[in-house]
Amino acid sequence: MLTKAKNQETELNKMSTTTINDNQWIHEILAEFPSLQTEAFISKAMKITEKADPSEFLPQLILEALNRLTEQEPDWTYIAERLLLKSLYAEVCSTRGTSKPYENFSFLLHSLTTEGIYHTSLLESYSQQDILYLEKAIIPEHDKLFNYIGLKTLADRYLTRDYSKSLWELPQERFMIIAMTLMSKEPAETRLELVKEAYWALSNLYMTVATPTFSNAGKSYGQLSSCFIDTVDDSLQGIYDSNTDIANLSKSGGGIGVYLGKIRSRGSDIRGFKGVSSGVIPWMKQLNNTAVSVDQLGQRKGAISVYLDVWHKDIFSFLDSKLNNGDERMRAHDLFNGVCIPDLFMEQVEKREDWYLFDPHEIRTVMGYSLEDSFDKEKGAGEFRDKYWECVNSPSLQKEKVPAIEIMKGIMRGQLETGSPFMFYRDEVNRMNPNHHKGMIYCTNLCTEITQNQSATTTKEQFVKDGSIVTVKTPGDFVVCNLSSINLARAVSADVLKRLIKIQVRMLDNVIDLNTIPVLQATLSNKKYRSIGLGTFGWHHLLALQGIKWESEEAVAYADTLYKEIAFYTIEASAALASEKGAYPAFEGSDWHSGEYFQKRFYRTDNTFDWEVLEATVRKTGLRNGYLMAVAPNATTSIIAGSTASIDPIFLKMYSEEKKDYKIPVTAPDLNAATTWLYKSAYHIDQHWSIAQNAARQKHVDQAISFNLYVTNTIKAKALLDLHMDAWKQGLKTTYYVRSTSKEIEDCDSCAS
Repeated sequence: MLTKAKNQETELNKMSTTTINDNQWIHEILAEFPSLQTEAFISKAMKITEKADPSEFLPQLILEALNRLTEQEPDWTYIAERLLLKSLYAEVCSTRGTSKPYENFSFLLHSLTTEGIYHTSLLESYSQQDILYLEKAIIPEHDKLFNYIGLKTLADRYLTRDYSKSLWELPQERFMIIAMTLMSKEPAETRLELVKEAYWALSNLYMTVATPTFSNAGKSYGQLSSCFIDTVDDSLQGIYDSNTDIANLSKSGGGIGVYLGKIRSRGSDIRGFKGVSSGVIPWMKQLNNTAVSVDQLGQRKGAISVYLDVWHKDIFSFLDSKLNNGDERMRAHDLFNGVCIPDLFMEQVEKREDWYLFDPHEIRTVMGYSLEDSFDKEKGAGEFRDKYWECVNSPSLQKEKVPAIEIMKGIMRGQLETGSPFMFYRDEVNRMNPNHHKGMIYCTNLCTEITQNQSATTTKEQFVKDGSIVTVKTPGDFVVCNLSSINLARAVSADVLKRLIKIQVRMLDNVIDLNTIPVLQATLSNKKYRSIGLGTFGWHHLLALQGIKWESEEAVAYADTLYKEIAFYTIEASAALASEKGAYPAFEGSDWHSGEYFQKRFYRTDNTFDWEVLEATVRKTGLRNGYLMAVAPNATTSIIAGSTASIDPIFLKMYSEEKKDYKIPVTAPDLNAATTWLYKSAYHIDQHWSIAQNAARQKHVDQAISFNLYVTNTIKAKALLDLHMDAWKQGLKTTYYVRSTSKEIEDCDSCAS
């Protein structure tokens, strides 16, 4: 246990007699917000602060401030934030035995390293002189950028405590530790300036890193990547090995997507014995147990999504697996599910024609190929549909004929009852895959924003050598996503995108080399593609600040313009890193290398940016990262940054953030007379406008976007089908939850960036 120089109660009592009970500090806080009606609060505060112990009266003052928060006076959240900040400062001063906050950063580093909470690499990478230099770069005033819910979320979930739960870190120190960690392997001559640049980006709330990085950077435990995607081989060894890999990743705090499409269906043969396979549902139940029993760092149950092709014979039982009625033996309530959908299926749904279901094992055996390994390279034509119809017409294959619309009804029924399945439009994803020269993308991750090459890991042989058991495996592409997000409202308003993205891409790229992933094939894939996912949040916030209505052509055009700019700077930054550090190993032969990436997006004819020069640079020097952009849901970290989540509209202009032990009133950011008319609730917005916006930005995002559809619980089936048809036709790669007014849904926290 760490030794404290002073007892917390003594420190708080000392604070109360010197600075609290004179009440001057209350007036100083209130003076920052002259527009608030504060007379009643001051009167109440005078009575409350007569108590000697700040640990008692500060929470009461916070509650009094929050009770005054309304749409007309949203700034009470900042009064509550200042009071919480005062409490955190007092707690840290007590823990560290200092007279004021942000004193003796070196003591913090050495103490928590000695305790085994911080990793020793920080003190190995930075000298005492370096640490003193960086301490001077910390800007305590930036603590005032938070609102109350943002600071509370940060304090409760991310600031470092010791094993007795005593608080040691303050917000700016967490940002500095993240910056130091991510830049620790940079050359000594540039390292400190890069740390300062990363700290600038974080402390100004211009960006956030993903939850695993936010929480675990600098620590001796946990890993830094957000999500993973596994492809399960159709073998007993492969299935159980995947379950073990998934358990290890879940233990380290990762969310996992799992492609089950290669597993044989119910009634398939096993080693020639006919009709004995139980299909995918029993294996889903195994994963369900893993999700529940192997939680994420003791904080929450594991987050696992499973994906199946819409032509798989088990599709109906798969779609029913999360429903609240029916045979419990066929249910996997703790998993999330998603459907892999080719263009041809949507065409058959639209024409109200038939669809055929197959066993993937039988196709491999009889036809000599795997149907899931092909896709249509053009809309309306391609290898997948040719092979699909070949399978339909083959007399040697067993098949089940169903109306395509019946499957779609099953999809929509599940979405209105549980929020899922998620939609993965596999042809569009693979058509736009910049690394299709190295493989296929079968599915996405839990939050539907990651699309990268996948393949199953297989076991070649096991043998005994020198008394040890040796297992030889052929590693597949096990997807890793490393995420962070731009706070659009702050970064665009401050006009810092170019500077910000340059440091942000470097930070993300460094995660790849720093991370310790407990699954070796994931480590290999991480180094092969060096994939990152630079995303955004605060879209609705930004629209409100810009005076743009959500349901407008102006918003659609702005999405196109802004995300094109972000794409340009991101590609430019990765190309600069490739020149400095080398291109990702799989670069040669990619769409980046050939220039096809730029041609497919019509950048060669765009004169907004100098795409011709950028394309030439990329083709000459390479890219550092094979995948660059992905827009994650990031509900938690957007709260910390005081903005709106991802590219979503708000729920309400004022609502309560509810967790197990508190209920906090929150208003939309920068709510005032000018913006209030621009904050329209998600459930009152025509979702076709949201689809149009997302189609505009998807053109510039090489991976995918976590995109929710918001519907009322009275929506007609035809209206929901029209939304899905619109999303598919406009080229969306994925859709995430269908959020109904009757269903509360909790996001995966791993992708929160």
